Amino acid sequence: MTDLQKGLIEAALLGAEVILDIYDSDFDVEVKGDASPVTKADQEAEAIIIKKLKELAPEIPIIAEESVAAGIIPAIDQTFFLVDPLDGTKEFVNRNGEFTVNIALIRNNVPVLGVIFTPVKGWLFVGEVGKGAWRADVPDPRNSRELEKRTAISVREAGAVLDVIGSRSHHSPEADAYLAAYQVGAHKSIGSSLKFCLLAAGDADLYPRFGRTMEWDTAAGDAILSAAGGTVVTQDGSRLLYGKVIQDDAPFANPFFIAKTF
Repeated sequence: MTDLQKGLIEAALLGAEVILDIYDSDFDVEVKGDASPVTKADQEAEAIIIKKLKELAPEIPIIAEESVAAGIIPAIDQTFFLVDPLDGTKEFVNRNGEFTVNIALIRNNVPVLGVIFTPVKGWLFVGEVGKGAWRADVPDPRNSRELEKRTAISVREAGAVLDVIGSRSHHSPEADAYLAAYQVGAHKSIGSSLKFCLLAAGDADLYPRFGRTMEWDTAAGDAILSAAGGTVVTQDGSRLLYGKVIQDDAPFANPFFIAKTF
C-alpha cells in the first residue's frame, strides 16, 4: 500500500466516523439550490476530509461537493483531488446504508487513485491505476481503523449475457434503449458509487448512466474500476474526462456515460 493510498484511506475513515455519529442521531435534511438533499453529515465530513488532505498534500487543490455548492472553487491544473463526502445522501436519509465516502486523485484529466468507503457496511474499496484494485473491511472506524480481509479484486470476463447494475434512486428510458442492444441477464440495483465497486469486484458487467451526475460522484469509482481492468466512456466511446468547466453547464458536470468491464 502506498503512502498516498494510506492517506486517502485515513481521510475517508475520519469522515466516516462523523457520518456514523450523525446517522445514529435525529438529523435534519436541507435542500440545496439544485434540489438535492444535504445534511450536517455531508458538511462536517467534508471539512474533516479536506483538513486531512491538506495535511497530506498541501500542494494539491481540492474540489469538494459542498464547497463547490457554496461557491468555493479553487483553481486547478493537471493534478487535483475530487471529494464527495457523502455520496448517496438519499440513501443516507432513507437509512438503507448504501451511501459512501468518495475520494479520488485526478492527473491529466483522468482518475488515477480512488478510495470508496461504505460507513454502515464497513466496505472499503481502493484502486490505483497501474497498481491494481483491492477491497477490505473496516466494520466500524470509530472503534478500529484496522483493515480486515484485504483481497485483490478485478473485473470478470464478460460473456454473451451481461449482468447490468443500475441506480436504486434513478432510472431512465435512455438506459433501457441502450440496453436493448445487449442480452441482459440479472439487473441489479444499488445506491451511490457502489455500482462501480461491484463492477470492479466481478459482480456485474455493465452500468449505463443516462442521467445527471457530477465528477465527484464518479471519480473514485472510475479509478477503482479502471485499476481493476474496466473502463468508463461517454456515449461516443471516448474516455470520460475530469476537470470539465463547460459553458452553459455547472462546473464539473458529467455527460452521460457507460461504465463497463469489456
